Amino acid sequence: MASAILNEELECPVCLDIYTDPVSLRCGHNFCRVCIDRVLDSQEGFGGYSCPQCKEKYKVRPGLQRNIALRDIAERFLSTQPDQEEAEVRCTYCVDSPVPAVMSCRLCDTSMCDKHLIVHSKAPEHVLCAPTTSPETRKCSFHEEILKNYCTEDVACVCVSCRLDGEHRGHQVETLQEASEKKKQKLKNDLDLRRRLEDLERRVLSDNTRQVRCYDDIIRQLEIKKEELSRKMRHIEELCNMTDPLTVLQESDTGDLCDMEDGHDKQLHDGGDLDVAGISHTLHTALSDIMFGVTGRISVQPADILLNVATACNYLHISDDRKTASWSDINQKRRETPEKFQYTQVLSSQSFFSGQHYWEVDVGRSDTWRVGMCYPSIARRGDQSVIGENNKSSWGLCRGFDDQYSVRHDSKEIRLPDGIPSDRVRIYLHYEAGLISFYALCDPITHLHTFTATFTEPLHAVLYVWEGCIKISGGESGSVRDPPTGDITEREL
Repeated sequence: MASAILNEELECPVCLDIYTDPVSLRCGHNFCRVCIDRVLDSQEGFGGYSCPQCKEKYKVRPGLQRNIALRDIAERFLSTQPDQEEAEVRCTYCVDSPVPAVMSCRLCDTSMCDKHLIVHSKAPEHVLCAPTTSPETRKCSFHEEILKNYCTEDVACVCVSCRLDGEHRGHQVETLQEASEKKKQKLKNDLDLRRRLEDLERRVLSDNTRQVRCYDDIIRQLEIKKEELSRKMRHIEELCNMTDPLTVLQESDTGDLCDMEDGHDKQLHDGGDLDVAGISHTLHTALSDIMFGVTGRISVQPADILLNVATACNYLHISDDRKTASWSDINQKRRETPEKFQYTQVLSSQSFFSGQHYWEVDVGRSDTWRVGMCYPSIARRGDQSVIGENNKSSWGLCRGFDDQYSVRHDSKEIRLPDGIPSDRVRIYLHYEAGLISFYALCDPITHLHTFTATFTEPLHAVLYVWEGCIKISGGESGSVRDPPTGDITEREL
């Protein structure tokens, strides 16, 4: 009775489940953070907000206060509750009194206690597993046979008849155990995303603790995303600890980990495998945008980029103000030095070894170009000298001969499927956080991509141009716009 009363007291009024990350409104009522945020989101545009329990009204969106004491109570309560699924699995043969089952048989669709397990058939076709109340999930819905194999081509558990005579005939298959171990190993590799998220969050907030109060909404959104990701990661950890391979392979509800930004519905694919690249990209770009929003008005410095003529290829003409690099079929006959590029590329005179900076370029007068940042140790001869084509020493945004846009680093390419909606590009650097971001300067400003790294050398701006010219447009007095703080649209890569 006491447990039932406590259960009612710990129920969120919105989802009617035990509180998860409970927060309080000014009126004193508590809700799961995710639940109350969804309620407040639904009230936007209607002239105010209200508590869903007492209906107290707020002219502006109310702040949320984390209720740590209530969270601890809810977590302790949950830890004392028996697992409901296991509690419901009883021995099929103990009809006089309910006895908990210790194993289930996939072939017989029965569950057994210790006593009946001893006399159960030991034949190979009687496959035993952890107690389950849903034995039908272990049989093929078409052939009514036990699922014994995993089709890697169709990403599905199959029976022998499916493999020999059915729609999976001739497909590559593995044993359930083999496929389960592979999936669990992949899930374990993905679990480091939580650590990476927390590390990036610390970087975002470390330098601007006092100033971020005016950006509470941005920080709140980040906390919501972090909590949602943590919940899904806990579910993955549970999967990794499961011993039944069929349960692991049939479990696809690991959460839509890529849906971290509004407007993006990229789902898990291949029957539950995680899109690690998509997740990592979403985390990094979301934090990059939040960092721009939190710190952009405070300490991001527009960089007055000047090109270093001594590094320019002889087939690049550098303007007198050192702001424009133009391709030329006339050899400029500059003195040969080790720092000069073989290809039509040029570095900035300035280097950046700390802080936050951005600069802008007009790329509309060239059909083939690359812009980005690099270490001064970048090669000056051969293919390794081109932006993005070297051993982790440059990061670039590119437009190729085929009119294809992409980002490149370490000789790896990520294509931008829809091109760039502007002739002006902004490059943003946060050295300590290890972020290089690219934005298209349209309306709204569009985030293109964010690279993350641990920088080991100073960074220079770098331009590559083949035909036409590229002009540096940021940094001049009176011409630099404020960094983006609001309408940033992320694009899916």
